[in-house]
Amino acid sequence: MTDIQNDGHRPLAYKNEGFLDSPQARSLRILSEYLEPLSHFHKERIRDTVVFFGSARLAPDGPLGQYYEDARTLARLLTEWSMRIPGPFRRFVVCSGGGPGIMEAANRGAAEAGGKTVGLNIGLPFEQRPNPYISPELSFEFHYFFMRKFWFAYLAKALVVFPGGFGTIDEMSEILTLAQTHKLQKKMTIILYGSAYWNEVINFEALVKYGTISPADLNLFETADSPEAALQILQTSLTRHHLQPEAVPKDLEAAPDIAKSTI
Repeated sequence: MTDIQNDGHRPLAYKNEGFLDSPQARSLRILSEYLEPLSHFHKERIRDTVVFFGSARLAPDGPLGQYYEDARTLARLLTEWSMRIPGPFRRFVVCSGGGPGIMEAANRGAAEAGGKTVGLNIGLPFEQRPNPYISPELSFEFHYFFMRKFWFAYLAKALVVFPGGFGTIDEMSEILTLAQTHKLQKKMTIILYGSAYWNEVINFEALVKYGTISPADLNLFETADSPEAALQILQTSLTRHHLQPEAVPKDLEAAPDIAKSTI
């Protein structure tokens, strides 16, 4: 796309699509994937989230279909509980990767409870299309995986990891690493849902045996095998660690100035 308009003038830089799509403007595109979601989270008064990870390939009628229904039920129960929490902010909003499978189940359960629900979608050549249960104003499309991962971690107070493949394991491992290395400035509850699956897929005890993690690292997560058990863990931990008076995240305080600025 040429930089010169029909009238012979060069467009303003921030309206120049050719420049914005260029390698030189990559930092602007990255920043946009931070600021644009931030403005929506502020507008919708989203204080924090509970993130559901899991396979996009898992269908309700497939061999692991029960996990779809469990994720749907847990998201509904969690949303019903969180909507009863008083205050000016929406608390512990269900958030997923925005696609099918477990992600769809989580957004579906939250929507069925009448709550807002977030989808952080990623543009991929297959699998990943936004599911229809995401709140439209909270449905985001990312180009950069690392910016999507940032938003998974930044607002999350808890993480529920359902059975999944490479993507799920990658996302789970990143959060566990942040917790292990004390890079999280908050308590994040991490639940591995489906102990039979996770005990077979990842041998955490072997990691301890070979000294690649410490025995204390096994305390970074808990396991659950029913929506009711997972809900109890979430309610107990979220109440203990996050329902006392606390400062609003600085970026959310600043968001009105960002949103109203014409600069």
